[in-house]
Amino acid sequence: MAEIILNVDVRDGVGTGNSRAARRAGSVPGILYGGGKAPVAISVNEKDFRKNLYTGKLLGHLVTLKYGEETQPVIAKDVQFHPVSDKPLHFDLMRVDEDQTIKIEVPVHFINEDQCKAFRQGGSLEIVRHTVEISVRADHIPEDLVVDLAGHKLGDSIRISDIKLPEGVTATITDRDFMIASIKTSSAAISAAHDEQEDAAAAEAAAAEVPASEQSDEGEKSEG
Repeated sequence: MAEIILNVDVRDGVGTGNSRAARRAGSVPGILYGGGKAPVAISVNEKDFRKNLYTGKLLGHLVTLKYGEETQPVIAKDVQFHPVSDKPLHFDLMRVDEDQTIKIEVPVHFINEDQCKAFRQGGSLEIVRHTVEISVRADHIPEDLVVDLAGHKLGDSIRISDIKLPEGVTATITDRDFMIASIKTSSAAISAAHDEQEDAAAAEAAAAEVPASEQSDEGEKSEG
């Protein structure tokens, strides 16, 4: 089952006034929906909610909702925050079965930037999609989708086909090989590449100017 248990209270009403009353009482208001049942207004103790939220295993993960003696697997689909204080204001939970296939957005994580020569040449990563919607069993939701930047070159486009999806995971967009990110060629990168080509050409020219006899003498000296 899930690692996180949310102990919730059922609210008597809905609307702005009811939500404000829940916040004044030290709770975060929310809505439980889905599963072929009517939406239910709920609330969770704010301190407990924050503790679970900051584990990074609440939003977008399978968790256990508990009210009274009953439990229900749910997915935390959305959390709304105050724009200034970053205080959680409201959350949405979706009823699911553990083995149910669902659609959910997961973050994209880029690794091995230090092993990508393009960035040392002045290239920059332009991210097109920070998240990708996937189809997956509720109990097999991955933490993220990983893009390995090692070996990529300036001007490369990184598409969904470049990501090794975990077993049982498919992208919901199936009609095209959509873009995730690209490595842009900046003016600095163009200049660096040009300088590198010039240096290589100069080295070749210098080597060509050395007479074969001198190259032979140098080789004999090194052997002696």
